[in-house]
Amino acid sequence: MYRRLVEPRLRDALSDTAAVLIVGPRRAGKTTLVRTADGKARTYLTLDDQTVLDAARSDPIAFIRGLDHATIDEVQRAPELLLAIKKSVDEDPRPGRFLLTGSANILTLAKVADSLAGRMETIRLLPLARAELLGQKTTFLDSLFAAKIPKPKNVLLGEKLIEAVLTGGFPEALDRANERRRMTWGRSYLNSILTRDLRDIADVERLTELPKFVRFLAEHSGQLVNYSKLGGDIQVSHKTAQRYVGLLEQIFLITTLEPWYTNRLKRIIKTPKLHFLDSGLLAASHGLTAERVRQNRKLLGAPLESFVFSEVMKLMEAPGMHLTPYHFRDQNMHEVDLVLEQDDGALVGIEVKASATVGPDDFSGLHKLAEATKRKFNFGVVLYDGDIVVPFGPRLAAAPVSCLWS
Repeated sequence: MYRRLVEPRLRDALSDTAAVLIVGPRRAGKTTLVRTADGKARTYLTLDDQTVLDAARSDPIAFIRGLDHATIDEVQRAPELLLAIKKSVDEDPRPGRFLLTGSANILTLAKVADSLAGRMETIRLLPLARAELLGQKTTFLDSLFAAKIPKPKNVLLGEKLIEAVLTGGFPEALDRANERRRMTWGRSYLNSILTRDLRDIADVERLTELPKFVRFLAEHSGQLVNYSKLGGDIQVSHKTAQRYVGLLEQIFLITTLEPWYTNRLKRIIKTPKLHFLDSGLLAASHGLTAERVRQNRKLLGAPLESFVFSEVMKLMEAPGMHLTPYHFRDQNMHEVDLVLEQDDGALVGIEVKASATVGPDDFSGLHKLAEATKRKFNFGVVLYDGDIVVPFGPRLAAAPVSCLWS
């Protein structure tokens, strides 16, 4: 069993908060985590059990009454339970009473979010990070804000890096013996969440169109979001495409990354960027195999960027990390794939390059970001398919992708 980066956060939350919710994609390891959360015996109930689900939906108050020190899995299937939990913790606010999991972000529903404000702590669990797979601590983000790069460990190069990117981090995909079996698992997983999990949170008029829509999204991963084009691909309106993207964000398949901007720069693009939260599912959606990447290395660019983005998101869930992610692009096409901002305004920039070489031109976006942010710019790094850290001037360096788990 893998140790998860969020475990210390979870233990802390259970020690002082009445209700704790673990959210993240289905099959990311939430159930395994909560079953061993604090070493104490808990009543365990899953709403994937139809009998339990029927009881929860028919009388939420009665279902919650009498439960104490309980774990409720897949709570998004009966969001009305959260109002009953609110009533229960208002009457008895002892910490650790309810540990919940959800495979859809039900806190985007205003009624639910408002009812539990200040009463519940939410922790996001994404598929396995490379650091978790290797069982090692990583100082990557702390080091960047200290204007340093950790020495790379367990370096992945070339074919090994391609394999890691196309596999992603879902435990069941990692357990598959070969690429063909991983792709089969990925397609089956996508079919399941698009036909089952979405029904739990929304009435989707054209559910049969969603697999095709996801394939189009895979072709646009790492690009600016254009809802009109995405909608046109499946003959739906701009607003419907926007709604579909929002629903796919709720089940943690994709995310939209907001742009970073400042009034000091007048020609900045203010359009969100699209990312898959798991590069293995991106590969499965796009039919992207290692052989195709070997024949055309440019195909690695988008999944590698999503891989790096996802790894950073996982590291941000660790205790002590209070960062907001953005992307940066101006109208002259200077861009930075990922910008991380601390609460105090300090910034670092991360650019991703699917190549074994890096040159000065690869730092053009980071130079623009540094100029715009002045002393708030701590460091900029270009992550590449290499094995050594190469300085490129003050507060700039090229570094192996493997530094992410070092």
